[in-house]
Amino acid sequence: MPRRKPFSIKQKKKQLQVKREKKRGENGSSHSSRNASVERGPGRDRKSDTSDSETTDIRRINHQPGTRESRYDPNRFRLHFEKESKEEVEKRKKIAREKILKPVAEKELEIDMSQIYPEEKGLDFPRRPSWHYNMQREDLLRKEEKSFLEYLEALHSKNPPGTLSHFEHNLETWRQLWRVMEMSDVILLIVDIRHTVLQFPPALYHYITGELKKYIILVLNKVDLCPAPLVLAWKHYLTKQFPRLHCVCFTSHPGQAYSTLLQKKRMTKKAGWNQAGGPFHIMRACQEITAGRVDLSSWEKKIQRDAVAVGTEGDQADDGSESVLMEHHSDVAMEMNSPTQELYKDGVLTLGCIGFPNVGKSSVLNSLVGRKVVSVSRTPGHTKYFQTYYLTPTVKLCDCPGLVFPSQVDKQLQILAGIYPVSQLQEPYSSVGYLCERIDFLPVLKLTHPDNSPETPKDPKTQDWTAWDVCEAWAERRGYKTAKAARNDVYRAANSLLRLAIDGRLCLCLRPPGYSKDEWESHPDLAEIIALQGSKEEEDECGDREDDEGESSSELEEDNDRDADDDEDADGDDEDDTVKADRKGLTLNMFTVLGENKCE
Repeated sequence: MPRRKPFSIKQKKKQLQVKREKKRGENGSSHSSRNASVERGPGRDRKSDTSDSETTDIRRINHQPGTRESRYDPNRFRLHFEKESKEEVEKRKKIAREKILKPVAEKELEIDMSQIYPEEKGLDFPRRPSWHYNMQREDLLRKEEKSFLEYLEALHSKNPPGTLSHFEHNLETWRQLWRVMEMSDVILLIVDIRHTVLQFPPALYHYITGELKKYIILVLNKVDLCPAPLVLAWKHYLTKQFPRLHCVCFTSHPGQAYSTLLQKKRMTKKAGWNQAGGPFHIMRACQEITAGRVDLSSWEKKIQRDAVAVGTEGDQADDGSESVLMEHHSDVAMEMNSPTQELYKDGVLTLGCIGFPNVGKSSVLNSLVGRKVVSVSRTPGHTKYFQTYYLTPTVKLCDCPGLVFPSQVDKQLQILAGIYPVSQLQEPYSSVGYLCERIDFLPVLKLTHPDNSPETPKDPKTQDWTAWDVCEAWAERRGYKTAKAARNDVYRAANSLLRLAIDGRLCLCLRPPGYSKDEWESHPDLAEIIALQGSKEEEDECGDREDDEGESSSELEEDNDRDADDDEDADGDDEDDTVKADRKGLTLNMFTVLGENKCE
């Protein structure tokens, strides 16, 4: 009898997947297999979408199990990033162990857009090739795949390996962007105010305003996490750089800052999504753009009703008073949209919501509607399919999956901006080091150096810290231990710190070039930003909330933050759901402890 050959678990999983695909009749015709050649390039072996073998150059993130009854493929729009080599990962890990963290100069926080998107590097985005209604659907798909491959080749030819940041390699997600831009009359580009310059590609602005001849509204989201003078400085910088840009500030949680560093959720009020700051400003921008060609009076009345509901019955006022019509679009309907669609067809304004992952697109959409219609999550790529919502009979919203444009930004900064799922990082320590060099982390985290002995205690501020030391000290403070040897779980600690940064508890805000706090503190428009943030209300309520949250910070509760990504949108409240709380521990106002300069 011949000797049996070894059969790995990975091969067994692949064999079972092929069997399931054959049984469902999907072998070679599913969305993921249709895109396989595009993701890996021509001439390469086609592998399973769930495979992470060393020969695969694209890493597929956020795999979701599919079901036979499902109406759509949950993995169709999953994030596809270029895979990093083991050598590169190990090199960064070694640096995190050895490099002493030193505070960077204040000037380092000022980032010009030309640093992220240099014109000579050809950092464009893939365009939809020309087509006509006589084309077959298969011919159109092949033409799009060919065009996408040519785009990737041209991009890599101008940028040597290692110079490009993470960016989307999934053609299906780019297709959604094309459809949304073609269907929409006005584009809402949503960015996180803390990392505005990372998430606003100039090529996208010039394409929308130049080739498509449409208007773009830049929504500066999460302004409650950023000091008001810095918000105002970014708004003026962007409108000066891009004259046809309409800038609007927005927050889904005005006056609801975290009262503790490790608080699970923000202190939400009964008003729910109705309390968001910014829908009125978006409506005013749309009125200015449409110039009376669309009747937006019903939208204005809705915003007024929602404002009244905030002070009375909150979300309950929405129940039964009006409904939001939701539509799912089939592939054929989306793929055969006319690129020369007339604006404001049938008197309806179509708003397309686009942006990077984790900037709060779904939260903005929920806030505009006034109640939850889209599930939200801080896991990048949570939106899995294309939908439209009729806000009023004359206003329609289109939601698009988030995608990352190519740039030359530091990958560590990208991770802090939340474009990469923290739980799937191979090496999170270098990003923790990047963060700690730009904020005063010791007063906030209250860490004890791992080398510190009880007999001869030393001041942590006088000791040398590496990124690895910070993670190990945080693991010790939070009680993170490995299962077998009960050592400090530094990987889990690093992920926890990154979640705190993404959620805004450890506040890192980039600045526009030449930023001066004193100049903007005396600006006449500052009061409007402060009112939008709800800062005064936040300060008045801060003391009351601290008294109500009564557990000791030294009592480390059972932590479920390692699995937070699995259930973070279970209650559907906010994409900022995160680690379990030490509810009284580190009770503080983040701006008060760090100071505005430190937070920026």
